[in-house]
Amino acid sequence: QVQLVESGGGLVQAGGSLRLSCAASGRTSSDGAMGWFRPAPGKEREFVAAIRWSSGSTYYADSAKGRFTVSRDNVKNTVYLQMNNLKSEDTAVYYCASRSGVITTISKAYNDWGQGTQVTVSS
Repeated sequence: QVQLVESGGGLVQAGGSLRLSCAASGRTSSDGAMGWFRPAPGKEREFVAAIRWSSGSTYYADSAKGRFTVSRDNVKNTVYLQMNNLKSEDTAVYYCASRSGVITTISKAYNDWGQGTQVTVSS
């Protein structure tokens, strides 16, 4: 099992930036993927971005492209989500999740989840 702890959320004005962190411990897969998700109407959890531990390859939702950047530090076992030009519709609890294998946008394919960190964007 993998333990995930998110941090870095907060209150920011529209147009501002935040960097979320997700520290992983336990049985992390060196060839697995880490994803960021947030709740969305009509969806279990909406995919935001993901990164592969080994290659650093990334994938983004359309809503995140050009504004968000996902990165990882393999030494610290930590994944980051840099969020720029934040909009009010980005307000949500952001969760990181872990899985073995390739990146997927399907939340149910991720096995372990953090407790979430709240991001609030004021307009």
